[in-house]
Amino acid sequence: MRDEILDPTNLVKNREILYRLMISQLMYDGLEKFAMELSMLVKADQCAPSERLLHVMIAGMQILSDKDKANNDDVLPGIDLEFEPEASALAPEPHSYETAYVTSHKQACRAGAFSFDGSLVATGSVDASIKILDVERMLAKSAPEDIEPGREQQGHPVIRTLYDHTDEVSYLEFHPKEHILASASRDGTVKLFDIAKPSVKKAHKVFTDCEPVLCLSFHPTGDYVAIGTEHNVLRVYDVHTAQCFVSAIPSQQHKAGVTCVKYSPTAKLYATGSYDGDIKVWDGISGRCINTIAEAHGGAAICSLDFTRNGKYLLSSGMDSLVYLWELCTSRPIQTYTGAGTTGKQEHHTEAVFNHTEDYVLFPDEATTSLCSWNSRNGCRLTLNSLGHNGPVRYITHSPNAPAFLTCSDDFRARFWYRRANNQ
Repeated sequence: MRDEILDPTNLVKNREILYRLMISQLMYDGLEKFAMELSMLVKADQCAPSERLLHVMIAGMQILSDKDKANNDDVLPGIDLEFEPEASALAPEPHSYETAYVTSHKQACRAGAFSFDGSLVATGSVDASIKILDVERMLAKSAPEDIEPGREQQGHPVIRTLYDHTDEVSYLEFHPKEHILASASRDGTVKLFDIAKPSVKKAHKVFTDCEPVLCLSFHPTGDYVAIGTEHNVLRVYDVHTAQCFVSAIPSQQHKAGVTCVKYSPTAKLYATGSYDGDIKVWDGISGRCINTIAEAHGGAAICSLDFTRNGKYLLSSGMDSLVYLWELCTSRPIQTYTGAGTTGKQEHHTEAVFNHTEDYVLFPDEATTSLCSWNSRNGCRLTLNSLGHNGPVRYITHSPNAPAFLTCSDDFRARFWYRRANNQ
């Protein structure tokens, strides 16, 4: 074993070496029974007792630790199952958040979004209206005693109300770099609003489709937007020229409407989910489908998708009330978050999201209107949190950089939740 030269690309050979190291370590530690069982399972050659695996592990962990320190300033916090986080570094649990502000529409509230810097939120409704709210003003309204002297006269939290759709606003997303809000609607349009201009009431750019639009996702540069509709073919639009691109290979498309789409942070990939129950992963450059996870939720429709910051994993939720964390390099679910659906299959679509540090997964329970949350790494279910809505929660989104999230419900209301520093 000592003289073997490792070929990083030969995974089969490397696994054989790993198993032999494990068997040698078990024999060295006096665990001959387990060593024999493992040897028979993997059909390994006879191994001598050795603690080489222990020394390799120590040396490897030291190298990773040094590399982690060197890159620490450049990496945002996030989930990586190859590393164990410090318990003291975990963000506050979701059950410690409190309602800081409530806004109402004239009909069911079905869409919401945070801006890329977390300073604004937007809500969309079946009444075809969109509201844009200032986060700082919402916090000031809920805790006037915390307002800095001289800033008591801050305005109303709702800074814009937009009426430019003729049917339900089904999805909202802010541009990743500019002060632009994109809205998708069942009226068959995606509209872009320049929210930097106070007087703006109408969209400055419109993409028109012949099908109700269900979802959208901006490319991380903001130059393209992927759009899912009731039709099975995903559209990708050039934001500047309005040119539309679709995959040239019909067999790669979904077999039913596209319910969710999401670009990875690096834009190397994007993923789609559908009523057909499949999750598809696409190449961000060529637009070709490079992987299909068939019947990812047992054939149930896919409700939401979310990449982790490092691009290694994909979080999915389905109409089966289950949430999975998929390892993209192997296409297998490495974590399942269970216990949300008290009645099994859901009636309505809703989202599973990470908190801002990816320490937790959040998912609204349709039957009880409570918030289910789990430790993202080990799948341990945390304390339930009543969301205070009088109807099903149809959308949830978390701030990208703060302990805050937004819930949108069929009770016409959107609730902004925040975890204050002094809240235990």
